[in-house]
Amino acid sequence: MSPPNGHAKDPAVAEATNHSPETHSVHLPPQSSGNERFPQQEIKDFCAALEVPFDPRVIDWRVTNTSKNGKLRGQVIPYADQRAYTDRLNQLFTPAGWTRKYQVHTSANFERSKDQKTVAKVFVTCELSISGLGAHSATGEEWADDENAGTSAEAQAFKRAAACFGLGRYLYYFEGAWVDLDDRKRPRTAPSLPLWATPEGWRKGMRPNKACTQRDGAETTGCHARVNNGPGNTQSSELVRQIEAMAKPLGCRLYRGILRTLAKVWNPDQIPDVVLQRKILAQMQSGERGLGRLHAALAKTGPAALERALQSLKLGSLDHVDSLEMLKRVVLAVEAAASALK
Repeated sequence: MSPPNGHAKDPAVAEATNHSPETHSVHLPPQSSGNERFPQQEIKDFCAALEVPFDPRVIDWRVTNTSKNGKLRGQVIPYADQRAYTDRLNQLFTPAGWTRKYQVHTSANFERSKDQKTVAKVFVTCELSISGLGAHSATGEEWADDENAGTSAEAQAFKRAAACFGLGRYLYYFEGAWVDLDDRKRPRTAPSLPLWATPEGWRKGMRPNKACTQRDGAETTGCHARVNNGPGNTQSSELVRQIEAMAKPLGCRLYRGILRTLAKVWNPDQIPDVVLQRKILAQMQSGERGLGRLHAALAKTGPAALERALQSLKLGSLDHVDSLEMLKRVVLAVEAAASALK
């Protein structure tokens, strides 16, 4: 296992975090006002620097699923803790160049599927502001009976807000590798990161597939590389590119759900039929419009209406929506709540 992310007592990790070459090319110019915007080219430079993967020595692995078929196995995904994120922000913008603020809410009770208990949830909203770039906000959640619920939800919200700027976004392209676990359900060995998930590989132009392509339970350590359709299939290549671009606005679960339902594939490159590609793209665009309607309704109702809609469908969060039909039910429920307020 790699050491804890950003571990202050590990000199090697501290050196890698504080003096990584991934952040030396961009420097924060002096600003006269926190409301001023950087020139467009500088904004692109900062965003590019934020997107660079973290040093592998500050990456750890979290077990998300387990199975026992002869020996205990676990599905693990990589993550970096908050210190890796704040270190990158401090290196690029100085501690005075960015701020974050939190809002904490407690929801009505949800039925937790794993034990059928009715438990409240803690929801945290984090607004991350970077001088010269702007601000993004995101939410995090955790079951209220967890003694670290507030801390976990805060960290999740902060990382999601940072991902809106590109920081740590590459970690969302992993869906898990299966490894052996010890008797305390910890990985015996950590998987190797693919080259695109390292600063060196990223700087050489390596990138993950923009779509979430791994099969659930697949014995693999990273997303597959993008498949080139070849110059003779320009129309198909463009449709694949447009489909892959929908992974971000839809979220991985809904994106993959549409691919599975309509084409029974995990990667749009595997769809040879241009007509089917167009149909899938239209469905995904419909889902994006549905999410837009949902957010417009939530601006009127607040998060409580969404919580009630999700609870009625026995869903823990909006991230668990994996079909257009399910999304439609959520949208209609929240819109009905918004109409009732008029």
